[in-house]
Amino acid sequence: MKKLLLKFYEDESGATAIEYGLIAAGIALAIITILNKLGLTLEGIFTTLTTKLNGG
Repeated sequence: MKKLLLKFYEDESGATAIEYGLIAAGIALAIITILNKLGLTLEGIFTTLTTKLNGG
């Protein structure tokens, strides 16, 4: 029983999966932030173009 508990305590494979999950979440958050800012910029550009094309 002691060997089994020691083996479980020393097993780090689950920690690696959690680390990869956190890295993936960080990358996804960065991509979402960039796309959100890019979307707002594109919205401003298209609004300006629409206004100019309509003669405003």
